[in-house]
Amino acid sequence: MCKLCDAGKPQDHSRSANASQLGRRDFLKASTAAGAAAAGMSLFSAPAAARDGDEAPRDSGRRGRRYVIRGGHVMTMDPTIGAQGNFVEADVLVEGKKIVAVGPNLQVRGAGVIDARGKIVMPGFIDTHHHLFETAIRSFLSNGLLNNDNSPEGVFNYFEYILGRFAPVYREEDVYISELFGSLSALDAGVTTVHDISQIHHSREHSNAAVKALMDSDRRAAFGYFESAGNVTGNEYPEDAFRLRKRFFSSDDQLVTMIMGGEIYLPGFERAWEIGRELKIPIAAHIVAPFFMRGTFDRLAETNQFGPDNLFIHMTGMSDMAWEKVSAAGAHVSLAVPIEMTMRHGMPPILKALSLKIQPSLSTDVEVTLTADMFTQMRATMTLQRALVNQMVLDSTPTEVHPYPDPPPGTPALLRTQDVLRFATLQGAKDLRLDHKVGTLTPGKEADIIILDAEAINVAPLNVVPGAVVSLMERSNVETVIVAGKVRKWKGKLLDVNLGKLRRQLESSRDHLFQAAGVTQDLFRAN
Repeated sequence: MCKLCDAGKPQDHSRSANASQLGRRDFLKASTAAGAAAAGMSLFSAPAAARDGDEAPRDSGRRGRRYVIRGGHVMTMDPTIGAQGNFVEADVLVEGKKIVAVGPNLQVRGAGVIDARGKIVMPGFIDTHHHLFETAIRSFLSNGLLNNDNSPEGVFNYFEYILGRFAPVYREEDVYISELFGSLSALDAGVTTVHDISQIHHSREHSNAAVKALMDSDRRAAFGYFESAGNVTGNEYPEDAFRLRKRFFSSDDQLVTMIMGGEIYLPGFERAWEIGRELKIPIAAHIVAPFFMRGTFDRLAETNQFGPDNLFIHMTGMSDMAWEKVSAAGAHVSLAVPIEMTMRHGMPPILKALSLKIQPSLSTDVEVTLTADMFTQMRATMTLQRALVNQMVLDSTPTEVHPYPDPPPGTPALLRTQDVLRFATLQGAKDLRLDHKVGTLTPGKEADIIILDAEAINVAPLNVVPGAVVSLMERSNVETVIVAGKVRKWKGKLLDVNLGKLRRQLESSRDHLFQAAGVTQDLFRAN
């Protein structure tokens, strides 16, 4: 470790790759010991001194502590508040972890103040499907496909490399640092809630490390208990769900909850679904056209196995009958549009979902291939849907007859920025069974809030609030992030986190994973 680097003064450490690796004993102490996040890893150190007015409200999120977010352009995503949920200028009062009031010129005494003039205030984004354990191998599969199709692009593919070679060699400390660093990265991008799907449950210790990382990140999360990729000897999936539920998720009043994974392409998935329903937690599964899933999914549909506790991810290539059963059962659908398009999952079924009045949530999926921010998801979803519908309209009448045809009867409505914002907030909360807590800025709900800089060079001047968020913004515009009333990012910087130290631990983990998987590290690999 380098004290100067930790203090934010990068040094040149020329050394071999092997010399950069942390010892296993040191890493385990840092990643799995009780209280490591607060003490051993110095994640939450004392904040640096700040000038008057520059500090975040002190003790935010604690019971009885109050602060008001003043003068922002507020999108509550709750149509019963303000003008269809919107305020040109309003305040948000937070006490403890709850939103107390939203409205113009709130009269508040004895509260801290966050100046939101020139900013957009809205609910935090909700990502309903993210494989956080893959953080250490980000961008490895930027040109890859889901499986090997015997083409050059198929050589490096998800099933053979990510799940088949990397995942089985994860140690518990690798699980911890990837999950923690990935969580903090998403928090930095304004994603206040995630459904973490990590297929690395090789042992109780691996599962414990995943849960601990989510909890140490101080972000809201649904811990997805999925399989051990590679079916590593000694794994206890799915039966260990009972222990995990009892040990970590006995209360509903906590930031991290639990979802049961039950992949229908794996033998014995029925037992996972049975356990999920016995534990009364949601059941999630990837549903894609490849891997013979359509027939299995049809059989489940025909025997009425779907329910409102199901979250189906991707839903590419499924039959009309199965779709109708999903809709009738009130099951939920998560789309990861950019990944589905680039990795050959099948055409994202946005038109099909909307035709059956299924509002999808959005998800980032895998950072081995694409970035994990919700601005990208919203833009991609809206652009794809509009491209498909626009082409329908253009194909409806020859341009020789009409230079710009009118939409024929039955043409789907074009998605608007307001729609994809809803997918990325309230619908995500509904799909994770958290809409009673988050997803809108409604008094009584927990304060998961982001403040976006609308005066930045890539946005100013502000003309349309939803349009600015969806069409123009990205991670750098996320100025402040609040989870359950606690300020976690302030004026563009994550609070009380030693990112330099964590990054070096992540790099050490990466080095181990490549070596253990027998994969050559090549920064300029052609495919």
